[in-house]
Amino acid sequence: MDKLLNEFSGTVRRAVDDYHMIEAGDRVAVGVSGGKDSMLLLLALAHLKSYYPAPFELETVTIELGFEGMDFAPVAALCRELDVPYTCLKTDIKEVVFDVRQESNPCSLCAKMRRGALNNLLRERGLNKLALGHHFDDAVETFMMSLLFEGRLSCFRPVTYLDRSGITQIRPLIYAGEQRITNLAEQLRVPIVENPCPQDKASKRYEIKTLLKGMCAQYPDMKTKIFGAMQRLPLEGWAVEKA
Repeated sequence: MDKLLNEFSGTVRRAVDDYHMIEAGDRVAVGVSGGKDSMLLLLALAHLKSYYPAPFELETVTIELGFEGMDFAPVAALCRELDVPYTCLKTDIKEVVFDVRQESNPCSLCAKMRRGALNNLLRERGLNKLALGHHFDDAVETFMMSLLFEGRLSCFRPVTYLDRSGITQIRPLIYAGEQRITNLAEQLRVPIVENPCPQDKASKRYEIKTLLKGMCAQYPDMKTKIFGAMQRLPLEGWAVEKA
């Protein structure tokens, strides 16, 4: 199991190094939803912290949206095991988005409110960087969503500085594919908190995910080529500086 985590942490380190995500003295928060991506990111960064040449501090934060039945005790238990401070902030985001506003596009407002709550929490705790669990497949899907739905070439950046909050978002999983993350989470028996959101499989992202899955059956290396094109164009923030 240690070998598996070592190999995965090496993939995370490559992304961190390529995009200069972590510097000495950084106070990094892992945004943990309880899903496999963010839970595995927490494990990888806790492991990376033990040997990375630039010393950094690590904490874990969760924004509890207010869905019934979500128990974050497994996240708290893992953080105790890793000796990583954990903060779980309860909010009424679910009530505002689904019950009060009854949004036709709930994902947009939910994401905006989550970002606001996260940024406020990080500032309160003196944390300057937020590590998010977006991975290789998320990047490709976001690129395709922008292309097909907006007619433009765009994607989130590996590193994004938010000048209003002073927080820098980093995405250390961008070199890790979703299937690899799923397999490793099962092998390491990572505890998962299930997401009861009714939009989980009804979003535009899920639609693109299904489209790409069908296309990759015929063109297996299509995602890799799209990702490579994003770096070679390059999209803003995606160029890798050569040594």
